[in-house]
Amino acid sequence: MTHAPLPAQALAGLRVIEMGQLIAGPFVGKTLGDFGADVLKIEAPDGGDPLRGWRLLQDGTSVWWQVQSRNKRSIALDLRSPEGQDIARRLITEADVLVENFRPGALEGWGLGWETLHALNPRLVMLRISGYGQTGPYRDRPGFGLIGEAMGGLRHLTAEPGRVPVRCGVSIGDTLAALHGVIGVLLALYHHKVHGGPGQVIDVALHEAVFNCMESLIPEYSAAGVVREPGGSALPGIAPSNAYRCLDGVVLVAGNGDSIFKRLMRAIAREDLGEDPDLAHNAGRVARVTEIDAAIGAWTAQRRVEEVLTHLTAAQVPVGKVYTAADIATDPHYQARDMLLAHTTREGRTLTVPGVVPKLMGTPGGIRSPAPRLGDDTDSVLAGLGLTPEQVAALRERGVVR
Repeated sequence: MTHAPLPAQALAGLRVIEMGQLIAGPFVGKTLGDFGADVLKIEAPDGGDPLRGWRLLQDGTSVWWQVQSRNKRSIALDLRSPEGQDIARRLITEADVLVENFRPGALEGWGLGWETLHALNPRLVMLRISGYGQTGPYRDRPGFGLIGEAMGGLRHLTAEPGRVPVRCGVSIGDTLAALHGVIGVLLALYHHKVHGGPGQVIDVALHEAVFNCMESLIPEYSAAGVVREPGGSALPGIAPSNAYRCLDGVVLVAGNGDSIFKRLMRAIAREDLGEDPDLAHNAGRVARVTEIDAAIGAWTAQRRVEEVLTHLTAAQVPVGKVYTAADIATDPHYQARDMLLAHTTREGRTLTVPGVVPKLMGTPGGIRSPAPRLGDDTDSVLAGLGLTPEQVAALRERGVVR
């Protein structure tokens, strides 16, 4: 099953081997594949990537899988067997990039460590994503995204003051690690192209990817011993920026720019606050944020969400409602920017999936093929290595491939 031909893509011709599972590693492969890379996913024959069975299933397969593994091929290969390891080494010899998110030491135990692979393929770029990185005293600890979010400082802030920290709702730690991994891969490929020299290892730790997004958390502690605390829906130290209840829901209002604040106060008929010289700048507004939030909340509480959105948008005040999946699925702006794509699965189902980000004008990303069934491409991949049908059948009989 093929999708419509796409224009030239930025990463066309790039060969990627994905040895990851679940979220972080596979999100890297998904992102590279969206922009034209040939991504070959190696999965265990006995069930494959566990993500295939996560959350809502359709035709026995997770609908999440249809997003995470689009534009990929699948070979079912037992990396714990010597024969499977030999096939993996042969595939990696021909690849540009290897992506893996096993615990440190796992690949070395299978004869697939960096030294071995670098000797076979000196130009190889190897991305390694793990909980704590490949070095340091915690390297051997198991680590998932939520642990990275906690150690990176994010979970402490994701809470209402005085309450237990909560999950943000998605696996943000894994995704941040994956995006940092993509950046690392592109940097390494650029360096090799422009400056030459061998490939290199990119070492991404989940907690470091989260920590890299923590703004002024550590400088504030360094400068004044300030430990930033949870702020709930507010933006501590910047005012006004908060969530406000309406008659039928909640809106988010960001009135924290000096001129925006004046427009916001005029829009809610509180010119007394908008023209107060003590509130002309952020420092003064922060000192009186409770008063300002109360004024905004009193105004929104008497109105429906759509009225608030219309009124404040007309006043050029940043405002938005809290979107659910149903809101996104019917939103004209999402549709106009091709962020809701009709996707045909291997089973022939039509499924709406997220579009491709970022938008490239000349070499846009897109969906070339649906997510593979386990081992869909085993025979063709092994034939490309020169194995005969009889040899493949023998490997399948021994459980090395599926």
